[in-house]
Amino acid sequence: MDKTDQRYITYLQILKDELVPAMGCTEPIAIAYAAAKAKAILGEMPDRVEIGVSDNIIKNVKSVVVPNTDGMKGIEAAAAAGITGGQADQMLEVISRMTAEQKEEMKQFLKKVPIDVSAVDHDMIFDIIVKLYCKEQSAKVRICQYHTNIVYMEKNGEVLFDAKIQDQNKAGKENGIADKTLLNIKDIIGFADTCDIEDVKSILDRQIQYNSQIAEEGLLGDYGANIGSTYLKYYGCGVRNRAIAKAAAGSDARMSGCEMPVVINSGSGNQGITVSVPVIEYAKELSVSKEKLYRALVISNLIAVHEKNGIGRLSAYCGAVSAGCAAGCGIAYLQGGGYDEIAHTLVNSLAIVSGIICDGAKPSCAAKIASSVEAGILGYHMYMNHQEFKNGEGIVDNGVEATIQNVGRLGRDGMRQTDKEIVKIMLD
Repeated sequence: MDKTDQRYITYLQILKDELVPAMGCTEPIAIAYAAAKAKAILGEMPDRVEIGVSDNIIKNVKSVVVPNTDGMKGIEAAAAAGITGGQADQMLEVISRMTAEQKEEMKQFLKKVPIDVSAVDHDMIFDIIVKLYCKEQSAKVRICQYHTNIVYMEKNGEVLFDAKIQDQNKAGKENGIADKTLLNIKDIIGFADTCDIEDVKSILDRQIQYNSQIAEEGLLGDYGANIGSTYLKYYGCGVRNRAIAKAAAGSDARMSGCEMPVVINSGSGNQGITVSVPVIEYAKELSVSKEKLYRALVISNLIAVHEKNGIGRLSAYCGAVSAGCAAGCGIAYLQGGGYDEIAHTLVNSLAIVSGIICDGAKPSCAAKIASSVEAGILGYHMYMNHQEFKNGEGIVDNGVEATIQNVGRLGRDGMRQTDKEIVKIMLD
């Protein structure tokens, strides 16, 4: 694919947009980011805080530990961390540099300052509104669609910034983000085969470093339900099991407040870990060149983004499924697979696990990651064994793109009511 081709330019920009560092589960971090930005606008410590969030934000913040808070969970903790110790210019690493003094200040802030949290429904799946008050002064920040997308800022009733929000029902259309509707499996493989490695090297080197480090930490430490170490203990240490276990271990650590950064995919650290760590582990086992690993990671990352594009950033459909199946595609590429191997791997694996629900960020995410990576690898091995799920069997359609569209329809439309019931169950 020529560098001047619009697809080349767009695919490279998608990698730059999507593969960014974050410390902590990205939904509470987005709240901390909004709060830090509002604090910067206000210019002083608030004496009252109002927060409005969409149902999916409630779901994804309720049960996950916020880093640098000494084990606290929830919307209030995330906002307080952003206000007392956040550095808004660090975006999704907004609370990565909190000092011991700032942590203590945060705890006192939570005791003394009223924080009112409510659900809002502006027909946006991803929506965060933070308003801070200090006597007669006020500041307001709104983030929607994705984690760093500030669309509105206000001080003392005066509008400082107001962006037109793209229709969230138009797949691939998000403010300030490359057009993901250009993604398709054939062209993703073509881009991966021909891209200038220097164009992607720095992006992928950071992903390899950060995500491998947190995976190793997850195996060494005592985090969550220890899915990664449990998997190795009972199923052995072959490459398949290491790939599954290390991806799960990264989530073990991350969901339990580990203060190490990850490189995300589709707005999710868990998905960033899942789409990369298994491919990295197979590359080590196969002793492939670093260039081959880079190209395989391009495959897995872009396929995951392609799958998620039709579903949306947040859904009742577990994002680990998209990432785990995409990892299977990257593993197929490492072993010489081309379009047929990758397309069949993806269809087979999606047919296996496209029913796992997302009931928020928490320790059980690691187990869902394990199941999804396992499905991705099985999908490839099925193809190698001349087996496949066929057109008309459930959601499997005629060809990989049609199947991806069906999964998008399932996650975006079919599971909308499921999402509402999940939130009700969690709040009850």
